[in-house]
Amino acid sequence: MSLDTDALIDRRRLKRRLTMWRLIAIVAVVGAAVLLAPSTGFDARGDHVARIHIDGVIMDDADRLALITEAGESSNVKAILLSINSPGGGTTASEALYETIRKAAKNKPIVAVLGTVAASGGYVAAFSADHIVARGNTLTGSIGVLFQWTQLEGLLDKLGVKMQDVKSSPLKAEPDGFGPTPKAAIKVLQDLIDSSYDWFIGLVMERRGFDDATARKIGDGRIYTGFQAKELGLVDEIGGEEVALAWLAREHDIDAEISVEDWEVVRETPFFAQAASAMIEASFGSFWDAGQKTLQLKGLTLDGLVSVWHPNG
Repeated sequence: MSLDTDALIDRRRLKRRLTMWRLIAIVAVVGAAVLLAPSTGFDARGDHVARIHIDGVIMDDADRLALITEAGESSNVKAILLSINSPGGGTTASEALYETIRKAAKNKPIVAVLGTVAASGGYVAAFSADHIVARGNTLTGSIGVLFQWTQLEGLLDKLGVKMQDVKSSPLKAEPDGFGPTPKAAIKVLQDLIDSSYDWFIGLVMERRGFDDATARKIGDGRIYTGFQAKELGLVDEIGGEEVALAWLAREHDIDAEISVEDWEVVRETPFFAQAASAMIEASFGSFWDAGQKTLQLKGLTLDGLVSVWHPNG
């Protein structure tokens, strides 16, 4: 029994030593990476086309806007290629993205390549470019603005719960979802939606050369395939990156064999936080991954007006 106890104690000591040395190794590797990382930035790559990805739900992202601005100002970036795979997102976030891309376009030609989906706010990002290339079965369009809320009145009645409030005016915090929505509140929301929709349609007219009637007919909220979008004039060509690069060569005299380099947002994380995260991940594996995914899902919360397409909302 004593031997078994001694062996168990020795094993625990050995495990603690291994954990300590693992941590030291992780810190050393991360430290070396920081010290050896080049400080010359993207311009060290030489002349190239900067590929910037716009993926997932479009949210306020100052880092991505700064990246687009930096690419637009870099002397070694000869053009920007937007690789878009997004159902849209916040209307205000889409507006900021549009304005940033158009500012960059004053310095560089910009071409958009659409992936599986580039709808609603994703289509705003697309027509921010000077030229749009889509796959034949890309889902795009969904031109419009949405405001949704959950109506809980029936559920609360079944539970025997009644909400009470005191307001400074009848339209404050409407709709709240806890009772019938006043007609005046519906009217206010409709005016709000119409205002943002007019902004969206105005950009479609400006960027795609439609008159008001055509833009509103096409922009009735429906989605289109890339083939349909090409016939309607919502996109310019069918294909992928090779078609986009051919356009850059044809229209802007950019070498068709030029290197295409990914420009990615680097999220700044303090050195010791990186080391701690690496240690925890090495020790707890799948539990850490699950926690990270949960935090990512929380980031998908959308408030305010949205320009987004998804079959399940």
